Amino acid sequence: MRLILLGPPGAGKGTQAARLVELYGIPQLSTGDMLRAAVKAGTPVGLKAKAVMDSGSLVSDDIVVGIVADRIDEADAHNGFILDGFPRTVAQAEALDRMLASKGMTLDAVIEFKVDESALLGRIEKRAADTVAAGGSVRADDNPEVFKTRLEAYRKQTAPLTDYYRHKGDLRAVDGMASIEAVAGQIDEVLGRGSQREPRRSTGT
Repeated sequence: MRLILLGPPGAGKGTQAARLVELYGIPQLSTGDMLRAAVKAGTPVGLKAKAVMDSGSLVSDDIVVGIVADRIDEADAHNGFILDGFPRTVAQAEALDRMLASKGMTLDAVIEFKVDESALLGRIEKRAADTVAAGGSVRADDNPEVFKTRLEAYRKQTAPLTDYYRHKGDLRAVDGMASIEAVAGQIDEVLGRGSQREPRRSTGT
């Protein structure tokens, strides 16, 4: 089962990913973790990444895809994987598709968590207020202004990405505002029968 989970911060992707990891026996792959591991291991692509990072530059899409390519060849990913935080752009999605095709692989699904962003912000604001009222310190992730910035960044990056996967016919949607159990049930539904798979858009040609 090869999956990508899409959704803004606070949509519940992490909770559902943990369940899918256990259910399917597949790893959840974070590009940040993979990058650090490749650098530490001194792999060829890891050495390239280290040189770029040491120079203060951003790691290119080609290097990130190379790191993903190496990671999914490891034994624990033979039955599939969940990609976390990648791809973030259409260019990265296209590069990922080419890499998977070179290995004779395809994605099983790209699951988008549909959410009410104003409700998510309300949750964060309430959690922050409750923490302060209890005498605690608000985590950086629970800072409403930080959260707004992350939401805006997500919208800019991911709107084209969801359109890309929708056009390919890979995008499947679940109601991220439902209960944890209900969301899990929806995911099982789309992975089992694909009945909520979004229709492929016509290109008009």
